[in-house]
Amino acid sequence: MKVGFIGLGTMGASMASNLQVAKHELWVHDVRREVAKPHVDAGAQWKDTPREVAEAVEVVFTSLPGPVEVEAVALGADGLISGMRKGAAYFDLSTNSPALIRRLHALFKDRELHLLDAPVSGGPKGARTRKLALWVGGDKEIYDRFKPVLDAIGDQPYYVGPIGAGSVAKLVHNCAGYAIQTALAEVFTMGVKAGVEPLGLWKAVRQGAGGRRRTFDGLVDQFLPGTFEPPAFSSSYAICTLFFSRSGMGAAYPLYFSGIFQLLATSSTVLPAFLAALTSLRKSRLKSTYSFRSGRVISVLWPVMMMSTSLTVS
Repeated sequence: MKVGFIGLGTMGASMASNLQVAKHELWVHDVRREVAKPHVDAGAQWKDTPREVAEAVEVVFTSLPGPVEVEAVALGADGLISGMRKGAAYFDLSTNSPALIRRLHALFKDRELHLLDAPVSGGPKGARTRKLALWVGGDKEIYDRFKPVLDAIGDQPYYVGPIGAGSVAKLVHNCAGYAIQTALAEVFTMGVKAGVEPLGLWKAVRQGAGGRRRTFDGLVDQFLPGTFEPPAFSSSYAICTLFFSRSGMGAAYPLYFSGIFQLLATSSTVLPAFLAALTSLRKSRLKSTYSFRSGRVISVLWPVMMMSTSLTVS
């Protein structure tokens, strides 16, 4: 198939090369012509503008730094929208704004052109080895038509939903990763300061419930299906874990955990569930059985993980 690729940076260079390995005919463009040399040497054709790339191909991909660059390549004076043939498709592989991709989609649709968002996840190594997830939003029929081309870029293309859904999935994935990494940095610092050797601590906790399953697997147990009965976990257990940690770790105790207790003690907007659990815990010496029965607990945990200084409960 005749394929265009614009943006031959850290990720794009490898994804474009994998398209050549899969025997697709390739037309390329980048703001730095020299980075296209490996692709041209392997048989790709260089074009001076995005428009010229679009005029030559059936489908075009962009892998760009962000929304500003995507909009310029799509709508600029020599942009894709001016060169694509009716019925051609454009997949944006960039980490992009859902609002921008939806606006571009409407403009392209007016010209009978197909635009889909398809951000990737897997990093530079995944781009080289084709171990990539592609989260695609847009017309399902167009996704199916070009699925063999997507398969050449990554081993896990997945149709998420309407236009913008792929970008939303990417942002959810990345934000979750940042929050989790922040939390892990804090709790591991706590453990090491409390006297446990770092590698030994890592080997221990990765065999626990959290370490044995993939990050998002637990969501299918209760939160996604909305099944909270019978309760699987007692909030009093979570709170007493924090109490034990605070009493046993001293100065090593993470600041954002301390924030939980400050919120519980002083905020007028704290969820009643946590207040009830804390009161029960203090009175019954850990005999409380108040359980997580509402997904609203996320309203507390999320801002805490993000080290927010305020709590808003809707």
